Amino acid sequence: MSSSKIEWTEHTWNPVTGCDKVSPGCANCYAETLAKRLTKMGAPGYDNGFQLTLHPDRLDIPILRKKPTIYFVNSMSDLFHEKVPFRFIDKVLQTICLTPQHIYQILTKRPERMKQYFIKRKVPRNAWLGISIENEEYAIQRLPHLEEIHAHIRFLSIEPLLSDVGELNLSGIDWVIVGGESGPKARPMKLQWVQSIQRQCEVSGVPFFFKQWGSYGKDGIRRAKKHNGRELDGRTWDDLPQIGKEHICQKSTTNGGMTVQYRKLANIV
Repeated sequence: MSSSKIEWTEHTWNPVTGCDKVSPGCANCYAETLAKRLTKMGAPGYDNGFQLTLHPDRLDIPILRKKPTIYFVNSMSDLFHEKVPFRFIDKVLQTICLTPQHIYQILTKRPERMKQYFIKRKVPRNAWLGISIENEEYAIQRLPHLEEIHAHIRFLSIEPLLSDVGELNLSGIDWVIVGGESGPKARPMKLQWVQSIQRQCEVSGVPFFFKQWGSYGKDGIRRAKKHNGRELDGRTWDDLPQIGKEHICQKSTTNGGMTVQYRKLANIV
């Protein structure tokens, strides 16, 4: 487990590492690049590089953490990869059920297998199920599978956004995240693509989270990611599902004359 720089989560939990490319969004996979770097550093758990690897020794990590936390599950893999046995996924879900104080964000590019898994299994209330899409083709392919799963929170991660996704069916979707690609081989994201998604979310009443422009700004010019920022139409968009708003209370405190913003998680009931 580690603290995360990903804007929409708090910690990452990787009981599985390694993956295989399945669509254009995988081309410049950050997890693959990071895994190769960790392998060279001799980091524990990366002896196999980016080959899919199960880590049973990591299953109890969230159990040992009492502080309510938002976990991104398998930031370095895909829990529903074809090589992850259902019996191992059962163990991951068992940990989730044993820790109702936490929220778990499970994101996949393999929603058909996720749907197959949950046909005879109940989705824990504190598990948010999401799919990753990058263009209209994969929105059409993946979204119907997610719609068939009865989860308390269902969300879309549209990152990297590589082209216009068209009209999305947001019925039953509780959250949408959008972000541009970063890195030396990043592909640009156009302003109108993002605005289209934001407007669809607004019309449908779906919380919208804009993560980043990435390596290309809204003007299409390449520069360091930090200089492109996270603003869309003059503001940041950090909306969360209603349950997230209930459990993430924004508070402030004064420290040396400066107002410091921090988040406090409340228990899930």
